[in-house]
Amino acid sequence: MTPTDMTRKDIAPKDMAPKDMAPIRFDRSAPLARQLYELLFRQICNFELAPFQMLSEASLSEQLGVSRTPAREALARLAEQGLVDVLPQRGTRVAPLRLSDLEKSQFIREALELAILRCTMQLPDRSRLVRQLRDEVTLQRAYIQVDDIGRFYASDDAFHRHIARFAGRDAVMEDLARFKVHMDRFRRLMVSGVEDLGQVLIQHQGLVDAIAAGDAGLAEARLLEHLRRIFSFIGEARSRFPQHFDGTGPLARTGE
Repeated sequence: MTPTDMTRKDIAPKDMAPKDMAPIRFDRSAPLARQLYELLFRQICNFELAPFQMLSEASLSEQLGVSRTPAREALARLAEQGLVDVLPQRGTRVAPLRLSDLEKSQFIREALELAILRCTMQLPDRSRLVRQLRDEVTLQRAYIQVDDIGRFYASDDAFHRHIARFAGRDAVMEDLARFKVHMDRFRRLMVSGVEDLGQVLIQHQGLVDAIAAGDAGLAEARLLEHLRRIFSFIGEARSRFPQHFDGTGPLARTGE
């Protein structure tokens, strides 16, 4: 047995539910399946539920005080997104991190955000957008100083949404939020001593400057650099957190 296998065994006891979570109060007037899905979605993306951890309808129902039906529906929805794996005759587990998922997620995000940026650069008078983006950069700088990672990423999302809204493509970002879930999951892991948020800030500032200058080519180049940056950290992240990764496939892709 390899050290990685031993680590996986330690973090993935059979038929495990999030036993240590604080009591959850569900809104009984809203669909329980949706609320349970949103809870598990957050816990998986934040690594409160670790990759390879086993889940089951029975354990979730018992721990959270809900019937099996909403638990089954929530797990089915997570499986559709690739956030849990359904293993025949074994049960359901939190999906490990897979490079193939990241590449697909990043590819879709890059294609959509690049198209949105091109629409933006064709519009006149981007001064209002530039002010909004610079305000977000100021907030991000403050969040880094106080080590508020959660608000930093909320501002990061708002930064990209400002561009989409200015281009009249805000609805596209709603769709993109579903597609980029695996990229966001990797991104959360990068924060754990791997990613340099100061560099993210510098890239955001560079993109704002290019938009303000009306230099479409430079803006596209800086957006691509920003969106592809995540690939340069895969090797280090996998070395530091091998228990979170699928044991098959290539180690990493080099960034362009």
